[in-house]
Amino acid sequence: MNPQYRVQNPVDNQVIETFDFATDQEIAQTLDRSAAAFSEWRKTTFAERAEIVSRAAEILRERSDELSSIMAQEMGKQLPEGAWEVNFSADILQFYADRAEKHSADVEIPGIQGGKAMVRRLPLGPLLGVMPWNFPMYQVARFAGPNLMNGNTVILKHAEICPKSSAAFEQILKDAGLPDGAFINVYATHDQISTIIEDPRVQGVSLTGSERAGSAIASQAGKNLKKCVLELGGTDPYIVLDSSNVKEAAANAWATRVMNSGQVCTGNKRIIVMADIYDEFIEELTNIAKSYSQGDPQNPGENQYFPLSSRDAGENLEKQIDDAKSEGGVVHTGGNLLEGGAYFEPTVITDIPVGSDPYYQEFFGPVAEVYKVHSDEEAIAVANNSLYGLGGSVFSHDEERAKKVAAQVETGMIHVNLGQAFDPALPFGGVKRSGFGRELSVYALDEFVNKQTFYVND
Repeated sequence: MNPQYRVQNPVDNQVIETFDFATDQEIAQTLDRSAAAFSEWRKTTFAERAEIVSRAAEILRERSDELSSIMAQEMGKQLPEGAWEVNFSADILQFYADRAEKHSADVEIPGIQGGKAMVRRLPLGPLLGVMPWNFPMYQVARFAGPNLMNGNTVILKHAEICPKSSAAFEQILKDAGLPDGAFINVYATHDQISTIIEDPRVQGVSLTGSERAGSAIASQAGKNLKKCVLELGGTDPYIVLDSSNVKEAAANAWATRVMNSGQVCTGNKRIIVMADIYDEFIEELTNIAKSYSQGDPQNPGENQYFPLSSRDAGENLEKQIDDAKSEGGVVHTGGNLLEGGAYFEPTVITDIPVGSDPYYQEFFGPVAEVYKVHSDEEAIAVANNSLYGLGGSVFSHDEERAKKVAAQVETGMIHVNLGQAFDPALPFGGVKRSGFGRELSVYALDEFVNKQTFYVND
């Protein structure tokens, strides 16, 4: 892996532009600027903050084409998906601009003898966000939106392959009127991340990324007595209990799986299908995967697949598929990384033995991993036999049956008759090794605030 911050087009693996790592002096200046900005930003009213954050949402929409093109070049996201992401990011910022003041109002505690008490939600200080490459705008919006509205300041360390996305987001906030230092994009090294977390002025850290990265960040945060929020991996179950139209069910499952080239934390990584429709489902899924051809993310067409974020990501996925095959997994189509760039063939794999190492791994790419089950109870058991617990979904014509199964799936999010719902008002987060804490919704406003008890004696 090239260690520099860079734009490395996954279509052909060519490095287009590089960016220097921050110097230690620049990191020190970043910490000073963030702390200085906090001393003033915390004093602003919710209305003043909302005006700026709302304007940032407008600018995001205005620059949708530019931002989508940046993401396509940096990590291979096709333009329509990039436009959707930018607009959803704007929705998120607007959500917090509209709701933060009401949610964060003082709350009186009733029934206190001898005095009056209330809970105030107060900003904490500078926060560090460590963000991944798969949704370069959305991930930043869902961290920055609630925390800027809370009166905190933000230091952003984005993925090394998304330097232009992170710089563009910083510029949008500046153009919206955010004071200098309230949001700082920094091209930090891993050692410098530790320096930032150790600084006593920094009050918390949020990471979206791999389990390995989450463990490292949580360890550092814990050592320094800092709160952290982690959104890590997932092997989300997608349970198909029945279908009167198996072709349509397979098509829906495939469309969900290949969103963002399969690089979605909440993607349907394990498709669990009832035995009576399993064979037809696999046949249809395989036919769909075979029908796809290589596409250009800057000029996408129908039934096309696009590169993964990097050649390294493709090589890792290919090794995972090979390991699964060696354990007994059957590849019905695909399974190979093409020469040159980061294009990975659309893949359908079955028969990975439950309990094997590959069974517990997350396949981050266009890989449909399918399991046959014979009862609702077996479907639930397979769904819950995971190290992760992020999201999931259950499908059935019998809604009550689907709801009964869904209620027993151990995840932070579960859906009935839908792959995933997207709305800023819905809490996002997981259990088990998928992390802890919640993003999106008003719950995100509670993660990095001082819930202060304010007592006045009679």
